[in-house]
Amino acid sequence: MTRPIPLRKRLLVRLLITSVLIAICSVAATAWLAVETTTRAIQEEQGQVLTEDMDILRQLSGYAATHRDWSGVGKTVRALSDRTGRRIALTAPDRTPIADSETRDTALPPRAAAAVDPLHTDTFTEPGAQRTGIDPRAVGPFRLPRAERERVRLLAEKRRACFSINGVETAITQMPSGRSVLVDEDGTVDGGQVPTPCADGVLNTPTATEEKALTELNTYAGDCLKGVGGKFPSLFAATVDFTDRSMLTRYLGRKAETGIDTTRDQDKKAQQCVDRARRQQLEPYVAPAAELFLGRGDSTVPHFDMSAANKAKVTGVAGLVLALTVAVTVLVATRLVRPLRALTHAAQQPPEQHVRVPVTTQDETGILAVAFNDLADRRERMEAQRKAMVADIAHELRTPLTNIRGWLEVTRDGVVDPDPELLASLHDEAVVLQRVIDDLQDLAAADAGTLRLHREPVRADELLEQVVAAHRVAAEAAGVRLHTAVAASKGSHGSNGSDGAPWLDADPVRMRQALGNLVSNAIRHTPAGGTITLSCRRHDDEVVFEVADTGSGIAPEDLPSVFERFWRAEKSRSRRTGGSGLGLSIVRQLVTAHGGTVTVTSALGSGSVFTLRLPDAR
Repeated sequence: MTRPIPLRKRLLVRLLITSVLIAICSVAATAWLAVETTTRAIQEEQGQVLTEDMDILRQLSGYAATHRDWSGVGKTVRALSDRTGRRIALTAPDRTPIADSETRDTALPPRAAAAVDPLHTDTFTEPGAQRTGIDPRAVGPFRLPRAERERVRLLAEKRRACFSINGVETAITQMPSGRSVLVDEDGTVDGGQVPTPCADGVLNTPTATEEKALTELNTYAGDCLKGVGGKFPSLFAATVDFTDRSMLTRYLGRKAETGIDTTRDQDKKAQQCVDRARRQQLEPYVAPAAELFLGRGDSTVPHFDMSAANKAKVTGVAGLVLALTVAVTVLVATRLVRPLRALTHAAQQPPEQHVRVPVTTQDETGILAVAFNDLADRRERMEAQRKAMVADIAHELRTPLTNIRGWLEVTRDGVVDPDPELLASLHDEAVVLQRVIDDLQDLAAADAGTLRLHREPVRADELLEQVVAAHRVAAEAAGVRLHTAVAASKGSHGSNGSDGAPWLDADPVRMRQALGNLVSNAIRHTPAGGTITLSCRRHDDEVVFEVADTGSGIAPEDLPSVFERFWRAEKSRSRRTGGSGLGLSIVRQLVTAHGGTVTVTSALGSGSVFTLRLPDAR
């Protein structure tokens, strides 16, 4: 008696546990993904808003750096508002309106989003602003007129050509003041290391406009620089830094000329003097400071916090999903397990009962049930064939052995003399016995896959002639005509000197045995005056042999059984018709071993045609 399956190993329990785990994981993953996605979406949206804020501030700071007042800023404000969908308002520090994308009656936000002052900017989107706090687009008197701008551009072209000759590739870009400078792939001005032949200093020499602006700047910074230098007021001066794409103005310490060193504190104070003087110099050229108000300027990045109600909803949905999963799993698993239990019960029955199971589904379990029933049918048929084969073998061996034993006993008792006729009869019985044993041995070797073939090129017409010659005497004795028909290949001769007859790569002995069995079978079933035709032809990549007779034929219901072992057209066990019932089975095994197929077509009273298809030697 089989032991019961432990609860933890039952398919139903395993499916249930698996479904529960999947449901829990899916619910947890979905909840986590929803929270993370929502939080990320909010952060991305807020990040986009902050980016828009910085762009608005940059645009308005640039306007202020390049205009002396705010008189024409309304158009820019409306364009920015249309593009971003934000409310944008500019006011003076005392809240006097300058420009607003909304109507005048709309209240402003409680506080300004930023101050717009190109001389004290808090936007760092432009290079250079983070060093001085001055918008680099505010160039004031340093803006080059068209003639100087063109002359500097030509000098930049000449210098770029010199760089290229010396293996340094650069590009020309224009500073806010209109001055052309060279930059390399990394954005470094003057291409980083300047080749010696190109270091003429012409391009970086201030123009007349820049010299005038520098003189004015040094005048503004004079008193401050005197205070920094103490008794050495000539130690400091202001100069334009052309090695940066922003318009920077630095102090120049004349240490090499005076031989007097400066401290770091003096350098810092001197730069502060220059920056202060520059703001004083640029003030007439830029718009006055203003306050910027934005429609969502006061919002902060929200943090997604699941409330108690939301937690209850998530928990309820998770519980509902879990309950539905369990219910569906139990229902489906029960339906799956029921036919499996039936299969298990049927498989545990004794083999001789050949139990079948009902097929109730069309899924994998139903397919398994059909396969199980087919297996039971095949096992039942094989068992019946085995019993029949044992009986047939016993019958085939018993008859010649009985004859041999009987004649030997009467000879031993002196009843008959061992004359030549008696010895010939005993020899015939021994030949029959040997033939049955040889046929069984061939079939056993074929079933075991140990049937050995000695392949060689075989000419089809010669093979047929040999078979006909071997059976001509038996055919003439039965009054049956034997003849062959060979169809040559169209339009060619073989490379081995043949006249176009088909060739095949086969064991000639085994092929003569297969065709001989068919001819012997046809002679036995063809009446006197009948004809047996052996033909061969090439069809595509195959050599086709046919053995056709004008004999009694085979009934349609018997055609599927003609190649079974010990099958005979006559249902009686009389051996007067000859044959052991193994010949056609051997034919099928030999043809299959050669990689071919054998088929039969027949009709009662019209004869039979056995067709062998073998691979062409080509």
